[in-house]
Amino acid sequence: MPNNKRKNRGNKNKEVTMTASNEKDTPIQDYEDDDIEEMQEADLKKLIRTLRSSQKQILELHKSLLDKIENLSRENEILRRNQNETKQLVQQETGIVTEVKNSIDQMKNTIDSLTNRMGEAEERISDLEDREQERIQSDQRKEEEIRNLKHIVGNLQDTIKKPNIRVLGVPEGMEREKGLEGLFSEILAENFPGLEKDREILVQEAHRTPNKHDQKRSSPRHVVIKLSTVKHKEKILKCAREKRQITLRGSPIRLTADFSSETLKARREWRDIAQVLRENNCQPRILYPAKLSFVNEGEIKTFHCKQKLKEFVATRPALQKMLKVVLHTETQKHGHQYERR
Repeated sequence: MPNNKRKNRGNKNKEVTMTASNEKDTPIQDYEDDDIEEMQEADLKKLIRTLRSSQKQILELHKSLLDKIENLSRENEILRRNQNETKQLVQQETGIVTEVKNSIDQMKNTIDSLTNRMGEAEERISDLEDREQERIQSDQRKEEEIRNLKHIVGNLQDTIKKPNIRVLGVPEGMEREKGLEGLFSEILAENFPGLEKDREILVQEAHRTPNKHDQKRSSPRHVVIKLSTVKHKEKILKCAREKRQITLRGSPIRLTADFSSETLKARREWRDIAQVLRENNCQPRILYPAKLSFVNEGEIKTFHCKQKLKEFVATRPALQKMLKVVLHTETQKHGHQYERR
């Protein structure tokens, strides 16, 4: 029996040894109390070492699990925070989107309001432009009416003044002895003896113009003689043109027709052109009331305005060359007058 027990113990020792040698590869086995009692001290130490090693592994595994759990908890917390932050960001973005939508709606409303105002402004501007155009047209009609009225008044004045002769150069005060009518008779006697005896030439009225004498004025006022007929006036002026130099008591004077201020202005505008034509032997004349007449290529041409003259000159190269400078000067004068207006 004791031998059998030793054999059993030997077998058991072999099993413990095999277990200790393979403790890294095989799982730890459970031992009963009887088995533990039969083990030798060395085997017990080995078993204890194995248990401690296993306990250490278990502790390390437990620690590793705790670390993993802690990491998972941290990751979970991070995820939770990220979710909260994401929710906040989503809420913020949603708020921003809402604000943007509201801003866009406000901008649309503002644009619609501005569009409506612009439409109203354009309508007002259009109305103002229409009114301005109407005003311009009205002003143009008024200016045209004024020009027509001036022309009518000028024609009436010229009609009234048609029998008149204007005498230039008679010294102030000379009429004190004989009066202006007596001075005119003296002019006729001195320059046109045959006309002085014509009983039909009657002076209806004589006066100086302007009525008041300006002491600062160096030249004497003009004398206006109103005759009974236009025929007598034209007869006297024709004789004056033929004689050329008219005198009164030896001093030179001038006899001219009496015109309205508008007609005088129109006649003066022909003066420079007539001078150039006279220098080129074109025999210019300023006809009643303010028409230019001259000879061109053997024909007498008459013009009542400069525009018609320019149109005619454009078809005559020689005449165009002759009047180029004076017509260009006239155009510049009218341009400056328009700018001042």
